[in-house]
Amino acid sequence: MKAIKFRLIVMNFLIFAVWGAYLCSLGIYLGRIGMGANIGKFFAIQGIVSLFMPALMGIVADRWIPAQKLLGICHFLAAVFMALAGYMGMKYGADVTFGQLFPYYAISVAFFMPTIALGNSVSYNALNQAGLDTVKAFPPIRVFGTIGFILSMWIVNFTGYKNGYEQLFVSAAWGIILAIYAFTLPNCPVNKNVESKSFVDTFGLRAFALFKDARMAVFFIFSFLLGMCLQVTNGFATPFLDAFGQSPEYANAFAVKNNVFLSSISQVSETLCILLIPFFLKKFGIKKVMLIAFGAWALRFFFLGAGSPTGFGLVLFILSMIVYGVAFDFFNISGSLFVDQNTDEKIRSSAQGVFMMMTNGLGATIGSFCAQAVVNHFTLGKADFNELMTGWSNAWYVFAAFALVVGILFAILFKYKHQPEQK
Repeated sequence: MKAIKFRLIVMNFLIFAVWGAYLCSLGIYLGRIGMGANIGKFFAIQGIVSLFMPALMGIVADRWIPAQKLLGICHFLAAVFMALAGYMGMKYGADVTFGQLFPYYAISVAFFMPTIALGNSVSYNALNQAGLDTVKAFPPIRVFGTIGFILSMWIVNFTGYKNGYEQLFVSAAWGIILAIYAFTLPNCPVNKNVESKSFVDTFGLRAFALFKDARMAVFFIFSFLLGMCLQVTNGFATPFLDAFGQSPEYANAFAVKNNVFLSSISQVSETLCILLIPFFLKKFGIKKVMLIAFGAWALRFFFLGAGSPTGFGLVLFILSMIVYGVAFDFFNISGSLFVDQNTDEKIRSSAQGVFMMMTNGLGATIGSFCAQAVVNHFTLGKADFNELMTGWSNAWYVFAAFALVVGILFAILFKYKHQPEQK
């Protein structure tokens, strides 16, 4: 049992190390090469490909290729195209164009995004084969994914790679290592019996029938709405912190010069909060856990709007990073476990793909474009530093209000009665 847990720990570490190398620092690089207006597009593409790639790869894993092998294939392809994006940045420097950089990045992301759901499927399958309770066993394993994410953030922050194309090469290197490692993981079953199967069953589309269940439909709809929050701070938090560098008062502040490191406090918090999930899920149930997540997102955005790089403002920034752990984990990890426990094992990988489609697909796509529109509305054309930062604050307050209103609607519309476990 310890051996399988360790192997899953390594897998989760590597999956999120790939992502952490660029997710929170890409906006800085884009801003420095004159693509600040395209930040929303780079983050929206993660959502666009998640509309179909996780579900499609989930279908393939359920029907034809074992999930662990598909995980390796996807990471190999993602690493190759991320390296090509890095090469474009290296070759053309500050003159690199959107057309030279974005296509390779987009293809890489298209193969990376399904691997989060595939990794969940590999983990749940291995734990079930070992006779372990996934609710208890998975969160401590998943913690090491966040540790991998943090380590990558620290590497690009303290090497200065956060400012350039080098971060893309770091991501590609992690991906190649994972691609090789994935093929050594325990085998996941596939259902190759397609005799007398309908088109829906053949292509694994039965998972979409979950929308016929009113409770699951509401859950997925609000997963989409909460998913709109996911890429807001990933895309705009570090460029926001970087903007403080325009003022002599803040230019040399630690929080500005090491903004990616400051953002990594979010992932440290995430690591700790994962360990709370088994207790909260078993005691309070998915509805209250999700409500806590909505409230945490509202606080995350509010603290960013009210904060600054020094004094009490820095305390608010740090609080924003701390509550992120609750906001992210109590939604993503708990939601994944809820889907796993409320779907038939024959469509479990497909159902995880649908969950990813609603959150990192529809939610992240629309959220990225909306966030870009809000940020542009409040910040574009603001030459005066104080006016610019006031605009940024107003944008964060809009995001906070959105999370709060959606949370209230979820409390009213999601019908769920939790039955606490009896000791």
